[in-house]
Amino acid sequence: MAGTGCGSCTPAGSTPLAPYPLTREYSVEPLEVHLVRQLETPVGVTFAADRSAGEVTALLRAAHEAGDREGLLAQRLYPVLDADGFLPVTRTPDVHWMTEARYRGQKVVVVSPDYSDATKFADEWLHPHPGTGGALAMAMGHVILTEFFVRRQVPCFADYVRRFTDLPFLVELEDREGRSVPGRFATSAVLGLGEDGEDEQEAAWKPVLLDAVSGRPVVPNGTLGDRWPKRGEGRWNLDLGDVDPQLTLYGPESTAVEVLLPRFDGQPPVVRGVPVRALAGWRVTTVFDLLLAQYGVGRAGLPGTWATDYTDAAQPYTPAWQEAITSVPAAAAERLAREFAQTAVQTRDRCMIVMGAGTNHWFHSDTIYRSFLTLLLVTGCQGVNGGWAHYVGQEKVRPYAGWQQLQSAADWVRPSRQMAGTPYRYLHTDQWRYDPHGADALASPTGKGLFAGRHTADLVTQSMRLGWMPSAPAFRANPLDLGRAVRESGHEPDEWVAAHLADERLEFACEDPDDPANWPRVLTVWRANLIGSSAKGNEFFLRHLLGASDNAHADEAPPGSRPRDLVWHEQAPRGKLDLLLALDFRMTSTTLMADLVLPAATWYEKHDLSSTDMHPYVHAFSPATSPPWEARTDFEIFHAQAARFSELATGRLDVAYDLVATPQQHDTPGETAQPGGVVPDWRQGCPARPGGNLPYFTVVERDYTAVADQLADLGPLAEEHGMTVKGVTVRPAAEVRWLAARCGTAGSGPGARPSAARHRCQAVRGDPGAVRDDQRAAGGGGVRAARRTLRSGQRVRGPGRGGPRAARGLLRHPGPAGPGRHEFRVVRQGGTRPALLALHGQHRTP
Repeated sequence: MAGTGCGSCTPAGSTPLAPYPLTREYSVEPLEVHLVRQLETPVGVTFAADRSAGEVTALLRAAHEAGDREGLLAQRLYPVLDADGFLPVTRTPDVHWMTEARYRGQKVVVVSPDYSDATKFADEWLHPHPGTGGALAMAMGHVILTEFFVRRQVPCFADYVRRFTDLPFLVELEDREGRSVPGRFATSAVLGLGEDGEDEQEAAWKPVLLDAVSGRPVVPNGTLGDRWPKRGEGRWNLDLGDVDPQLTLYGPESTAVEVLLPRFDGQPPVVRGVPVRALAGWRVTTVFDLLLAQYGVGRAGLPGTWATDYTDAAQPYTPAWQEAITSVPAAAAERLAREFAQTAVQTRDRCMIVMGAGTNHWFHSDTIYRSFLTLLLVTGCQGVNGGWAHYVGQEKVRPYAGWQQLQSAADWVRPSRQMAGTPYRYLHTDQWRYDPHGADALASPTGKGLFAGRHTADLVTQSMRLGWMPSAPAFRANPLDLGRAVRESGHEPDEWVAAHLADERLEFACEDPDDPANWPRVLTVWRANLIGSSAKGNEFFLRHLLGASDNAHADEAPPGSRPRDLVWHEQAPRGKLDLLLALDFRMTSTTLMADLVLPAATWYEKHDLSSTDMHPYVHAFSPATSPPWEARTDFEIFHAQAARFSELATGRLDVAYDLVATPQQHDTPGETAQPGGVVPDWRQGCPARPGGNLPYFTVVERDYTAVADQLADLGPLAEEHGMTVKGVTVRPAAEVRWLAARCGTAGSGPGARPSAARHRCQAVRGDPGAVRDDQRAAGGGGVRAARRTLRSGQRVRGPGRGGPRAARGLLRHPGPAGPGRHEFRVVRQGGTRPALLALHGQHRTP
């Protein structure tokens, strides 16, 4: 059987997983004829209540006979599965599209425990018990994988998962106490497929798949090993060339091995068989084969415990199994899965799941989300216009390149010191002291036991020590004293820090968060209601940060359940903060607890920009009235503070040198620092390597007397060192000149800087990547990105000649964010605006 390696073991009635062209035209007949024919054939797809199947078919035929292709395409079915989404509340300006789409035959199914505002748009409402949506999605996946990948094989689905998912990649099977368990991806380094001159770390980031034509293991384009090395230029793409990825090893040439697969419902792991092949002394199988086994989709000849049919409630992930958990009837789950997948076939992958924030209220929301996303991936709907997963709550900054310069002062000082909020609060509010659960309580039952005897706080501090996560403060010493010592030593910061950590002259602050030297002393809350609202574990914020009265009743962890890597003080500190400062225009529970409250201007009293990843527009706000009484804009408040700080710094701090620790960053070569899933902890004998198993260290020069001046003007580093987004650096010299001409400068002469004090929005909009996709610098970034993604037969397109768009122009109408391809790749092409990730599919880029 070509392309699959299934041979004579292919179940009866299956069709080959033949290569399928990426044109998305899945029928050789005209699309309108194909749709009319399909809609006249019963396929189990239901329609909106106001539009029957016959009516839609009649409209399609009339449009076809009139030659009205657009009218015909408007009648296609785009089922939307709303999973705890609240579009009428969270996306009010856009929700009319859902109503209008239902008039054109779209079916809407709402999955929500309560009768939410979204439910009134629904043709069908499924109401699982709260927090059990993942079980419903797993059962739907069981049905889709059974009926569209095993009993019959849909070419468009198989083509999609080969090109855009990891399902064809090989996974090693490891022995664990006499049983086999899935291990790591088989890589070029493991199988000895490295090229001449390729180092082992580079090869360790190149997973391998089998070519169905030659039967040999190959490294396809687009693996992380091609992202950063020079030899990877031209291969950071998803062009398969002559390679036909083999999706499954199921066939006579493979053997069957039982593997342990975890369950997280309190039951022991299940034992199920997967087809296995031996390569270079390793036993391997594919991700697809493991996926079928995890979902309980059996195939003839494979050992293990499998469900007899959909009504088998004893085996996990069947429709009957989920019914006992969710209360959704098994027949409804089975029908919904079949409708979803069949409609994806008919409409060229246009099924959408609107994932709401409702699941975020549950501890394992990440796994619930993955169960939703799997439905889209196996039906080819992710990254397709009219399809994909739509999350209503995640915000992103569209004009990111310009925004990042100002939000972190990267135009004046690099790198900036940043911190992740969750671990910062977990440590400094002492919530770790009340956590009696071992980290292994969350580990997979088939894992290696690496978390046994360890506390969650131990893992947090290890991640900070190894450079996976930032730490604030970084060390148990003043960073200005450390920076001065490094500078006076004449050594490089990395060399100096590694030596001092090795002989224990330097220690990380995260290992003793209750030492007064490591307490946070000043906390500024800027237009956020932390205390009493968003603070998770609010009573511990009150007790340990503020020293206020609280209602905490939790007992501290007993001696046997405490962290082993953190210093335990018998008396936990109360009131670590010296100052709580709040900026807000409302009297919130945070401002009530604050030492100082600075009145901020509202949305209608200042200039501002608004943008999200939910739509491609940037909206400009303009003041309808001046801020009343003592209220000021956010910038005026911070600039006034900076001016006073600069005044006080004269003669006290002046110019100082700051030792900054920066973790390995995503979208940088640092993300490949620790290959193979091995933890090279320098505390356990591994050599300490900054940027490898330590953060990067930099001594930053800070002129504390010039903080206010630097805040008011655009600094020189954007021009000198460029602006890096998604691993691509752009040079904004022309844009900086444009800003200077439009906004004025501070001072005169060659060193004059563009003034940003009154033009912050303009500076964000004018920087590269923030405006039209054809503008000069964003085009330059696209050129640099193209050198890595270029496929055979393509040419690099040079930068466009467009220019920045004034923020004032946005006041007349919202403007498209239009970031460069290296930023978000959501730009207008051919009169349409692709959905998020759609350009990745069109251009076959990771």
